[in-house]
Amino acid sequence: MHLNRASGARKRAAATLAVAALMGSLAAAGGSAATAAPKAAPGAAPAAPAPPPADCSAAYRIEQKLDGGTTWRMCWNYDSDAGLVLEKVSYQPKGEPKPIRVLTSAKLAQVHVPYDNGQAEFDDLTGQDFGAELQDLKPAECPGGTIKTVRVQGAGNVKGICTTTRARGHAYRLANDEGTKVWQAQGKDLLVYTVNKVSWYEYITEWRFSSDGTISANVGATGSLAPDDYDATDGRGWPIGKGARDYATSHSHNVFWRLNFGLDGNSKNRIEQYDSKVTPPRGDGMPTTKTTRTPIAKELAGDAKSMRWWRVVSATGKNKDGHARSYEIVPGSTNKHPGRSFTKHDVYFTNYRKCEQFASNNIRDCGSENAPDSVDKWVNGEALKNPVTWVNIGFHHIARDEDQQPMPVHWQGFQLAPRDVTAMNPLTPADLAGQNGHYR
Repeated sequence: MHLNRASGARKRAAATLAVAALMGSLAAAGGSAATAAPKAAPGAAPAAPAPPPADCSAAYRIEQKLDGGTTWRMCWNYDSDAGLVLEKVSYQPKGEPKPIRVLTSAKLAQVHVPYDNGQAEFDDLTGQDFGAELQDLKPAECPGGTIKTVRVQGAGNVKGICTTTRARGHAYRLANDEGTKVWQAQGKDLLVYTVNKVSWYEYITEWRFSSDGTISANVGATGSLAPDDYDATDGRGWPIGKGARDYATSHSHNVFWRLNFGLDGNSKNRIEQYDSKVTPPRGDGMPTTKTTRTPIAKELAGDAKSMRWWRVVSATGKNKDGHARSYEIVPGSTNKHPGRSFTKHDVYFTNYRKCEQFASNNIRDCGSENAPDSVDKWVNGEALKNPVTWVNIGFHHIARDEDQQPMPVHWQGFQLAPRDVTAMNPLTPADLAGQNGHYR
């Protein structure tokens, strides 16, 4: 990021770019959604009907079956400001008769970049042509995967979306206490990502979908330190190069995501907050911990703290144990920036409004809704009926010698962890499947 950026002056003719996928096979790496089912052998029982594909055309469909039997399905499109948008995301672990809808849509909602010296501040999505600067990806950047082509207004066809699988290490491990057997599995994720260039920076927008139902959202910043950012007189940078003559200007990256959940296909999800309080031990006793649940009935600007978390709960769906399905929001490491009202909180829960799309510098036309242009101002005590979740993860970038050249990727992000989506670990080995609720 640098102070002498080119302005985001390209005119936007529409909120969403026309996109065109120009590839013959557009399923994610590992198989095509259009593959014909094998014929049944004579006298064999008819095969179970295949689940319906995500409700979008094959050109915009991503479908991947992972080790352990889990299948993820989703649709994609490309937005002129937000870049990659994932829609109708569903998760079908082994043993579930049909896909479980998780997200109606998920996307970046802003990358806000204020500089420490107070001389520059940028909204990279809605002010710096983030969407227009989708980068071509080479096959080496998408090993074993498929690169999808996007028609970007003003840039033409860009080979810009990678879908592939990537190893993540242990999915689980359990040693038998009474013998030598060890149950273990190495996991793989479905990885979907793009790269967008904003001046000297390049942002990797990454979504990972794991076989246990976890979703990981990350943004990685790489590229270059801007050569014209060096100022040895402001006292707010870090010396780069020989001696203490050249200083790279320090700044923050405040990354926002917008998540429109649709658990089990219903938009009227519930939000719950959990807080745990530890009581110190008395005498020779032990400390105790009590956890309380607070339903979030009204729009909320939430602050993370130790032993606090939130979950989004399905209004209709339950697992086989009769427990309501939900997803827990698990923030990653963050440095919250207090300089603007919209960066002061870690999560926001607002009622869905079509025009509320970006956490700051919201450029969508709100018309009669007359909405302010940042997420903090949308929290006004209204009852939550159709909640939209906003996650804010901050990073304070104080440069270092190792940032040259090119700059190593620094990541910021969060996870969505399944909580009671299935009755047991969806990767449970067959010989442990009877241990639901007890250990033999």
